[in-house]
Amino acid sequence: MEKSVFMLVHELLLRGKSDHTAIITREHRITYQILQQKVADCRDYLYGKGVKTGDKVAIVSHNNDNYIYAYFALVSLGAVVVAINYQLQPPETAYIVSDSNCVCILTENPIIFDKGRREEAFAADCPQYPITKCGEAVTQIHAPAKNDRISEDDVCVIIYTSGTTGKPKGAMLTHKNLTSNAAMFEKVLHVDEADNVLCVLPMYHCFAWTCCILNGFYGGSCVTVMESFTPKETIDVINREKITVLYVVPSICSLLTKLAAAEELASVRLVVIGGTVLPVSVANAFSHKFGLVIAEGYGLSEASPVVAVNPPGKEKIGSIGIPLPGIAIRIIQSDNTEVEPGQPGELLVRGDNVMPGYWNLPEATKNTIVDGWLHTGDIVRQDEDGYIYIVDRIKDMIISMGENIYPREIEELLYAYPGIDEAAVIGVPDRLRGQAGCCFFSVNKMQEVSVPLLKKYLRKNLALYKVPREFHKLDELPKTSTGKIVKRKLVELYKNKGMFTANDDGF
Repeated sequence: MEKSVFMLVHELLLRGKSDHTAIITREHRITYQILQQKVADCRDYLYGKGVKTGDKVAIVSHNNDNYIYAYFALVSLGAVVVAINYQLQPPETAYIVSDSNCVCILTENPIIFDKGRREEAFAADCPQYPITKCGEAVTQIHAPAKNDRISEDDVCVIIYTSGTTGKPKGAMLTHKNLTSNAAMFEKVLHVDEADNVLCVLPMYHCFAWTCCILNGFYGGSCVTVMESFTPKETIDVINREKITVLYVVPSICSLLTKLAAAEELASVRLVVIGGTVLPVSVANAFSHKFGLVIAEGYGLSEASPVVAVNPPGKEKIGSIGIPLPGIAIRIIQSDNTEVEPGQPGELLVRGDNVMPGYWNLPEATKNTIVDGWLHTGDIVRQDEDGYIYIVDRIKDMIISMGENIYPREIEELLYAYPGIDEAAVIGVPDRLRGQAGCCFFSVNKMQEVSVPLLKKYLRKNLALYKVPREFHKLDELPKTSTGKIVKRKLVELYKNKGMFTANDDGF
């Protein structure tokens, strides 16, 4: 593995030319020099509020420049950012604030907590400061300009993962984890000061923060920040600001293909996609319209998050690419032995980007990181050129009559079927087989999908035991803010509807 050169997260702000534009928002254009001053102002503000080294501070906000000032100010003080999804309900936010022992919350809008439970009582007593204050000059109190007590191995952010069962877990990421991942990424993508990177994905998510913000600043690039994704405004911003680098998820990719004219994306040279698996049909449609090959990548919060990406100009459609420089992988069977080349197995990852563990969960950490190897829970295979292909999640695999069924194989066929907009397959109880597949799908507007014809199509392309037992049409499948279909919610929906017998007509 290549040796990485480490730095602290806030030192990334020093890599851009002082007079070069660092941030563009709807209201502002900020140079690197002004960005550094804004962060210093915010650091003074937070220091004046009593924030000190080691304190946990939550940020709950849409994308904006104040979010960036707050994040860098906190880590420069030696504090730990707890990045929280602004879409969570107060009880969900209260759990994270309480579990992480936050000393305060930086919030776009006040959050109203009740005191019915322990965590909500804690959160209600936790002071909230408006994130907009982070951009104001503060002259009364000055924080130390440099905190020599900060180490590259210190935790600087906790990302709470949306667990499939139970409460979310806080993945602790260090300065070394984040800056090494940004540096690894740069060696493959070569994003530099000539680039304008679009950040339209939510910054509380590791994908957007590392790839758009940290990697952008590492390269001295301009980063254009949008509050959230809306198709028309996003297309207008790409065209107007001459965006060169796009980081998107498959759902955004699909909408751009449908709604944008080819010339409106003429400035774009690089499109990187992640967050969830990219259907081949979606990738092909985008490439055909815009003449751009999507560089699909792969990551997880516990790895800061990027593990692999398709090198620009050497992409393999359907693959998540090759490991980044400095990252080692293994693909193993359930008995911990290496798989034969081309065979599926669990992906294990090791590198400077791998978290030290989960916050306050030693047992979960022990089960996830074994002898320095991060167990991803993803089933993959690797081809003769080293390119990795996602087969499925271990937890999503369906075992029917002793046979392994990988939902992603079925979903790829569903996405290629005329009229299908979104599709997901989950395992459901079956008295005879143990488990069977259940397909949820949505349909493009002005189109119809016949379930009998859809089943006939699948039977032509799949072994019979892989064809789902049930098919249910929804107006829209539940998704996270990064466009990932939430199968856990489909399982809950299935249980709540009591659909434990074959039902091909939906509900």
